[in-house]
Amino acid sequence: MKDWRTFSIPAERVVPALGALAALSALLSLCLGAASVSPGEVLAALLGKGSGPAAQIVLYARLPRTCGCLLAGAALAASGTVIQGTLGNPLAAPNVIGVNAGAGLGTAVCAALWPAWTAAAPFAAFLGALGGVLLVLAIGARSGASRMTLVLAGVAVSGMFSAGIDAVLTFFPDALNGYTDFRVGGAANLSMSRVVPAFWVILAALLLTFSLAGELDVLLLGEETARSLGLPARRLRLVLLALAAALAGAAVSFAGLLGFVGLIAPHMARRLAGEDSSARLLAAAALGGAALLTLCDVLARTLFAPYELPVGVVLSLLGGPFFLRLLLRQRRGRGAGRG
Repeated sequence: MKDWRTFSIPAERVVPALGALAALSALLSLCLGAASVSPGEVLAALLGKGSGPAAQIVLYARLPRTCGCLLAGAALAASGTVIQGTLGNPLAAPNVIGVNAGAGLGTAVCAALWPAWTAAAPFAAFLGALGGVLLVLAIGARSGASRMTLVLAGVAVSGMFSAGIDAVLTFFPDALNGYTDFRVGGAANLSMSRVVPAFWVILAALLLTFSLAGELDVLLLGEETARSLGLPARRLRLVLLALAAALAGAAVSFAGLLGFVGLIAPHMARRLAGEDSSARLLAAAALGGAALLTLCDVLARTLFAPYELPVGVVLSLLGGPFFLRLLLRQRRGRGAGRG
């Protein structure tokens, strides 16, 4: 009998398999909750043929929530994949290096100063996220840009931006409705009007990121190799990090400060799809992140039904040990190298 640990999926089948998993997670998200809805009722509601409480639940509660989870999961996972690749740091992720916190600060400022302009939230979040990643890079460059330095700088920057969010809410306490949910991260009480503006930003950023997948393959060979092949490595790195900031910022603008999706999903995708093709890796990470966040959200609202956990709590319970495991593996690798 084969050991289950030797089981693997051919790399070319990983993306379709993860796409099917994301579709299954979406169906479960539409069906399961405090009140169960059958797949037939879900289909009828989506086709406009349903009526009654089941159709109302699907269309106005679960559909925006499911779309939000799929979108935020894909965006954060793709952002984490780009950040880890361009920085060459497996510990890097949007929530680790200050990207999410910067996006949260941008969202808070936008909500405080322009509360009626909800469509501007993804763009304000992008500016905050970009500011976060550039600040961490500047700190890392001055101190040697080691992997641990970037992580520690990200923790410090995240703390500063979180303090900024608290300061904004001290003066504008009504800027972010349900601030506790925003800080933990979640998809409860979402509406399509909040998701749609972010959808367009994420779609554009994903398309641009995939269009640069070939250049990312070259960049991963090393900066000197990329320059020798005529690739403007530094400029490309900044463009890719700006796209990663746009992806994470748009997700944070409606889903809050979700953590660890951008750390877990890229590592899972790399394990399944390999690193031979950045395009395949990005697709696997995006689909895996969409499925991961959606399934965690299903767990969050069904484990203790009718009570509901914020999905950010479930992600932290999964992501905290995962991050510690990566950290210990990095330290062991450095210890072995010195030995």
